[in-house]
Amino acid sequence: MTTLPATLPYCHIDAFANRPFTGNQAAVMPLEAWPDDDVLQAIGEENNFAETAFIVPIESDEADYELRWFTPAVEIAMCGHATLASGHYAFENGFAGDTVRFLTRQAGVLSVSRKDDMLTLSLPALAPLPAPLPDWTSLLGGLPSEYHVHPGRYNVLLFDNAQDVLALQPDFKALAAMGDHQFICTAPGQDTDVLSRVFVPGAGVDEDSVTGSAHAVLTPFWAARLGRDSFTACQASARGGLLLCTLADDRAILGGQCFTVVTGTFRLR
Repeated sequence: MTTLPATLPYCHIDAFANRPFTGNQAAVMPLEAWPDDDVLQAIGEENNFAETAFIVPIESDEADYELRWFTPAVEIAMCGHATLASGHYAFENGFAGDTVRFLTRQAGVLSVSRKDDMLTLSLPALAPLPAPLPDWTSLLGGLPSEYHVHPGRYNVLLFDNAQDVLALQPDFKALAAMGDHQFICTAPGQDTDVLSRVFVPGAGVDEDSVTGSAHAVLTPFWAARLGRDSFTACQASARGGLLLCTLADDRAILGGQCFTVVTGTFRLR
């Protein structure tokens, strides 16, 4: 067990945001070593963001930091916006290179690169497969025209138009009972090529603001439908967020900006 200091650095970052108070909120907290998991989970619950990212520096040819993510309820396998926020934090706090690499426990090595004020996040591209419409789609509050799924937790529901997605009123309690699944509802966009909303109630996040991992699925899905490797995307949550999505071989490259909103001290005792 690692003995934790009485205080930890704390940073609140809006990711995939073109201005403060938009995009998806993440807490980024640097550590010297990993404490017990129950401590990490308690901090994630206290922060009450979709994700708190914890980073620990490592000496490795493979990566610069280890990275883990916690929602208020569970540790998750992959989080895009909090990884982008972690890269932003590293660059703002003295990381010298233009690409920072994060070793994760279930998603491999993820990287964030910078060019001027734009960041790009490299995630594995998770192409979903078509499947019959399941009975539970009625829980979303609308009728999709197609259903695609990536093994595990990513469910893509295609709707005919953006208004259908914007009008959804899901039954969050019933969806949460299905487990730690993402319900990715998408349609052709209005001011962007693609629009989506993402619901993850089983992980303690009824509607996520901007979900990088969902766009790791949407990037190959929409690249195939649009017939091109790059497109613009809007996640139409209350806060909203914009992404540039590019399919590069087996990677989904997501471009966006970040803003540091709060820096401070997290007290443990």
